[in-house]
Amino acid sequence: MNSIDTAYAACEQITRTAAKNFYYGIRLLPPDKRSALCSLYALARRIDDIGDGDLAPGAKNEALAAVRKSLHDPETTRDPVITAVTHAAQRYPVPLGAFDELIDGVQMDVDGVDYADFGELTSYCRCVAGSVGRLCLSVFGTGSDPRAPLFADQLGIALQQTNILRDIREDLLNGRVYLPQAELDRFGVRLELDAGGALRDPDGRLAALIRHAAERAEDWYCLGLRLLPELDPRSAACCAAMAGIYRQLNARILANPVAVYDRRLSLSAWEKAGVASTALLRSSVLGATRSTKSRTPVPEELR
Repeated sequence: MNSIDTAYAACEQITRTAAKNFYYGIRLLPPDKRSALCSLYALARRIDDIGDGDLAPGAKNEALAAVRKSLHDPETTRDPVITAVTHAAQRYPVPLGAFDELIDGVQMDVDGVDYADFGELTSYCRCVAGSVGRLCLSVFGTGSDPRAPLFADQLGIALQQTNILRDIREDLLNGRVYLPQAELDRFGVRLELDAGGALRDPDGRLAALIRHAAERAEDWYCLGLRLLPELDPRSAACCAAMAGIYRQLNARILANPVAVYDRRLSLSAWEKAGVASTALLRSSVLGATRSTKSRTPVPEELR
């Protein structure tokens, strides 16, 4: 096995181990695209882990700067992830600047940025998740609609909104609040834990806020899933599986907001496999264009 194959193998192992949701979709891709996407995920994961890790803020800053330098000057490192990403960027039109956006978003986490309103939160989501959507799109390839990068960006933002709602309690324990302050004020919510360590919501106002945010996230899924008709069947299946897992989580949060008060909500392995199988079947048999357009109407106010 040559050095490139070894680098890709390392990235696939990282993805298989760490991508609890995404790998269900990634494994639906043909080998070349799967290897490339695993390399992009492995680097994105590394960046994310720096922000979520136990290093002191100064050390995190240095680590993020080192990743940025190695990405733009890959000859300075023999890191297998950087090697694989560099090779993938030679095979596919990978927008390497999207990694800079991801680093910028993680830097916001390190700096402890708060979000005054949903517009500011959207900018953060675009950095940390829209960027990943656009990276994935570079491997998937697209059809004729020039809005495909916009759709990929919107789908990433949808997933990140669900991620935020799922992790309200965990983020609060880590000193982070992603819900916009304007919405906390509008719903009369003060985020705090009860004696048992669960989110406190004596009057149901937090549940109302979460329900509102989950409904909005669903609108963003409708926007982002317009991407599927632009993809070949295997890429559409991958994208639909990755998005479908989070969309199901979003639906559960919408139906029962209190489910996130004392635990990190997730789908079972069987449920994730079911989403992936359904995505593959629909994209292969029914065709991505016809099935997606009928299932994801776009709200009039967001067109």
